[in-house]
Amino acid sequence: MSWNSFFDTLIPIGICVILPIIVVWLNLRAKTNETNRKAEVMLKAIEAGKDIDADYFKPARATKTVKSQLLGKLTGACITFFIGTVVLVISCYMSAQGDLDAEESLGFSIFGGIMVAIGVALFISFMVGKKMLAKEIEAEENNLSE
Repeated sequence: MSWNSFFDTLIPIGICVILPIIVVWLNLRAKTNETNRKAEVMLKAIEAGKDIDADYFKPARATKTVKSQLLGKLTGACITFFIGTVVLVISCYMSAQGDLDAEESLGFSIFGGIMVAIGVALFISFMVGKKMLAKEIEAEENNLSE
C-alpha cells in the first residue's frame, strides 16, 4: 500500500466521518457551556436570595416570521433551479463537444433535471404559501409596526 492510496482513502473518511463528528461535538460543547454558565448564575442568585426567573433556561431561539420562512423557500427555489439549469446547460454543451460520453451525459442530465424539479417545487410551494398565508403575513407586519 503506497502513501498516495493511503491519503486517497484517508481524506474521504476524514471529510465524511470525522468532520461531522467534530461539528456535532462542538455544538454540544457550546450548549453545555451555556447551560453551565446559566446554572452558575442561578446558583449565585439563589445564594443571594434573589427572585428567580422561570424562563431563564428556555432556549433563546429567534422565531422566524412567516414571511421570512417563505423567503427562505424562495431562496432555496432560486438556488436549486439555477444549479440545475447550469448543470443541464454544461452537460448539453460538453456532450455536443464530445467531451462526455452518453452515460456521463445522462447522469449529469438526470442530476440537473432533479435539481430543476426541486427548484420548481419549492417555487410552487412559495407561491401557494404566499397566497394561503397572506392574512398571517399582514398581521405580523401590523404587529411589528406597532
